[in-house]
Amino acid sequence: MFRHTLAAVSFVALLVGALSFSTRASERSAADVWFDEHIGAVASLYRDLHQQPELSGRERRTAQRMADELKLAGAEVTPGVGRNGVVGVIWNGRGPTVLVRAEMDALPVTEATRLPYASTETALNDQGGRVGVMHACGHDIHMASLVGTVRWLSDHRAQWAGTVLFVAQPAEESGAGARWMLKDGLYTRYPRPDCALALHVAHDLEVGRVGYHVGPAMAGTNSVTIVVRGRGGHGALPHTTVDPIVLASALVLDLQTIVSREVNPLDPAVVTVGSIQGGSESNIIPESVRLKLTLRAFRPEVLHLLVDGVRRRALALAQGHGAPPPQVEVGGGVPPLVNDPQLVSRVVPALVRALGSANVTDVQAEMIAEDFGLFGDENVPTFMFRLGTVPPQVLSKARAGSESLPSLHSPQFAPDAVPALRTGIRAMTAAVTAILPPPRT
Repeated sequence: MFRHTLAAVSFVALLVGALSFSTRASERSAADVWFDEHIGAVASLYRDLHQQPELSGRERRTAQRMADELKLAGAEVTPGVGRNGVVGVIWNGRGPTVLVRAEMDALPVTEATRLPYASTETALNDQGGRVGVMHACGHDIHMASLVGTVRWLSDHRAQWAGTVLFVAQPAEESGAGARWMLKDGLYTRYPRPDCALALHVAHDLEVGRVGYHVGPAMAGTNSVTIVVRGRGGHGALPHTTVDPIVLASALVLDLQTIVSREVNPLDPAVVTVGSIQGGSESNIIPESVRLKLTLRAFRPEVLHLLVDGVRRRALALAQGHGAPPPQVEVGGGVPPLVNDPQLVSRVVPALVRALGSANVTDVQAEMIAEDFGLFGDENVPTFMFRLGTVPPQVLSKARAGSESLPSLHSPQFAPDAVPALRTGIRAMTAAVTAILPPPRT
């Protein structure tokens, strides 16, 4: 269904600039009436989800709430798909199948927004420590927008035909949830989708607007754990030891040359050492030091190059210092999130018609990662667009340098929720109905 010529993609920007907000006043009024009737309930759901967040893999209460909301909105609901995942289906005659996904998990972040509905939840993390829990990445906005989308599509069945799969996914932040759901038969127990859609909040885009990017939009990633081994001893007798702290320090610097000297400068890539743990006292040289890394790139071939470069440097450094071989473990990553060009060229004009050309903009790709790309592994075209959350006056101050914008994962992240939800639902329903044709008469 998406067999258009790739040349059409080059006209997306022209379409955005040229298309006008063509909906008639009477239709706009009808749409506003519907939103006025439903936005209060959707916003109430958002606040409830925000106040009661749950960490990755533990979204039991959230999953139950989403299952109840999807069922109430008219979907046929299956809980427990991929552990805590929830699938809702609306069957509406013959036509394509569209998957719409939202994530349910929150982050181990202590909220500092001082909002009246701020989260005060805490939980034990995987290491047994108690941490604050917060929806600091907008997953509560995503879920509430999903429910609003289900409500709109259920109420407007006369305007489209086909099947919509609504996926409430667990464990996006850990990179495991999409795999869990796919392994549990998401594409075999339910109709295989013709395309998959999602939205994601943006911390630097004005509320009321959406952003899109054609092609690789978010990076693929691998996590790597390196245990640098040495030979411990007294800090006053370093010549009798092999100091893993010195080796680890040298390795951190050497790893940066992978990007600067092995990766093509035209291929964006990141090697970040986010954690170093080793030693206990000032006068003891330890046996080992543990480093944790994140590797990111937009092409799988570049990710493979990064992993190989890390292995080679860790081993060479150990050999050069007469140290035992290091332990290098590569964790499960996620592939790059690629916005299918033909799908983008089909959906963006619908976003323009729904929101106006001034509110649909091309945005840059980002090095953050998302496991939504996994839904495209079986040649399912994917498209994730960005949803603005920042009040215009706040954005103006940030651009003038008088105020900073809290990023995603910040304890200060506080989206302008109600207008963002209105825009998110309008945009997603426009995207879905751009793919699903009107019913046959």
